[in-house]
Amino acid sequence: MSDFVTIILAAGKGTRMKSALPKVLHKAGGKAMVQQVLDAAKAAGARRQVVVTGFGGDAVREALGDQAEFVTQEEQLGTGHAVKMTAPLLKDEKGTVMVLCGDTPLLTSTLLKKLFDEHVAAKAKATVLTAVMPDATGYGRIIRKADGSVEKIVEHKDATEAERKVREVNSGIYCFDTQALFASLEQVTNDNAQGEYYLPDVLEILQKQGEKIWAVAADDYEETLGVNSRAQLANAERILRQRKNEELMAEGVSIIDPATTFVDSDVTVGRDTILYPMTYLESGTTIGENCEIGPSVRIQNTKIGSGVSGQFLYAHDAVVDDNVKLGQFVHLRPGTHICEGVKIDNFIEVKNSTIGKGSKLPHLSYIGDCDMGENVNMGCGTITVNYDGRKKFRTKIGNNAFVGCNSNLVAPVTVEDNAYIAAGSTITQTVPKDALAVARARQKNITGWLDKRKQ
Repeated sequence: MSDFVTIILAAGKGTRMKSALPKVLHKAGGKAMVQQVLDAAKAAGARRQVVVTGFGGDAVREALGDQAEFVTQEEQLGTGHAVKMTAPLLKDEKGTVMVLCGDTPLLTSTLLKKLFDEHVAAKAKATVLTAVMPDATGYGRIIRKADGSVEKIVEHKDATEAERKVREVNSGIYCFDTQALFASLEQVTNDNAQGEYYLPDVLEILQKQGEKIWAVAADDYEETLGVNSRAQLANAERILRQRKNEELMAEGVSIIDPATTFVDSDVTVGRDTILYPMTYLESGTTIGENCEIGPSVRIQNTKIGSGVSGQFLYAHDAVVDDNVKLGQFVHLRPGTHICEGVKIDNFIEVKNSTIGKGSKLPHLSYIGDCDMGENVNMGCGTITVNYDGRKKFRTKIGNNAFVGCNSNLVAPVTVEDNAYIAAGSTITQTVPKDALAVARARQKNITGWLDKRKQ
C-alpha cells in the first residue's frame, strides 16, 4: 500500500501566463491545475500534502481549503529553497516524500503510484520521474549507468553531442527519502548565475555520498508536461478532455464527435447515454443512463437522471429527474428541480422552482420562485410575476391545475388543486380548488371606429 507525503510547488507567478490569477489556479479539465495534482497524489496514496505558496498565496489557500497544509516562500529563490520551506512541518517525517509541481495537471494517480512503488523497490535515496520526449531540446538529459541508476542529469546547454541525442529528460518530479532530502538541502548553495537554490543539486550531493539515485520513465511523456503559457494550458485541456471522452466511451457512453464534446474531469455519465456535438458538461454534473444530451448544450453542476433528453439548453445548479424532456432554448437556473416525467418545450426559463411530476411547460414561459404540483399544464406565455422591485415572492400551484395561455400569476399567490385559469388572466388572489378564475376586462367593440379614424 502506498504511503507517502507530498510537497507541491505552487509559489510561482507564471509570468508567461500574463494573468493576475496565480498560475496554478488556472483550470484544466474543469479544475485548477494544482487541484488536479492534489487529486492524483491523493488517489495514489498520499496521506499528507503540503503546498508551497508564494504569488497569490491567499487565493491558493482559499481555493484548496483544508485539503492541504501550507507554507509560504516569501522570496522566489529556487526549487531547493521552496522545498526547504517545508522543513518545519516535515523534518520529523520518516519514509518517502514526493515533490510535485502545481502546474502539471496531466499527472495521473497510476503514474505517481508507479513512481513511488519503484522508488521503494529500488531502495533508492532519490528517484527521478523521467519522460522520453519526441524533441528533448532544452530539457535536462538523464544519463544512466549500466544498472539503470542515474549517473547524472546534464542540462542541454552543457551536454555533449552524444548526450544531446538522449531523449529521456528530467520531469522535475521526484521521490526522496525524507531525512536524506532535508539533510542534503542544508548543503545546497546558490553559487550559480541565477543565485538560486536548485533541488536537482540534492541528487549530486547524495550521489557523492554513495547513495543510489534511481529513475522511473513515464509510459506517456504527455503525463509529465507542465504549463507555462496559455497555449500550453490549451494543450493540457485538450489532452484531459480526450482522456475523459475515451474513458466515457469505454464505459458505454456514445459520443458522436469527441472533438466537439467537452466533459470535465469529475463529470459522470451513465451507459447508453448519447452525447451529441457541442455538448459541454462542466464540473459537478452527473448524467444518468439512456439519455440524449445535445447538440449545443451547456450543463454546470447539475444532476440529471436517466432517460432524459435535452438539446440547445443551458442548465446550472439544478436537478432533473428521470424521463424528462427538455426542448430547445430552455434555461434551468439555480435552485430548480424538474421532477420525473415533466415535459418542457421551447423558450422556457425556470428559476428556483419545483416542477411537479408529469407537469407540462409548453413554450414561451417564465417560471420563477414557484412550487408547482403534479400534472399541471402551463399555457403558452404564462409568467409567474415574482418580483415587486424589492423582494421576491413565491407562487404555489396545486396538482392537476390548468393555466390558460398568456396568464400572469402575481406572487404571492396560490392556485389550488384542479383549478382552471382562463387565458389572458392576471391572477392576484387565491384560486380555490375546482374553480375557474377569469381575471380580465370584458371585451368592448366600438363599431365604425375605423371610419372615424380615417376622417
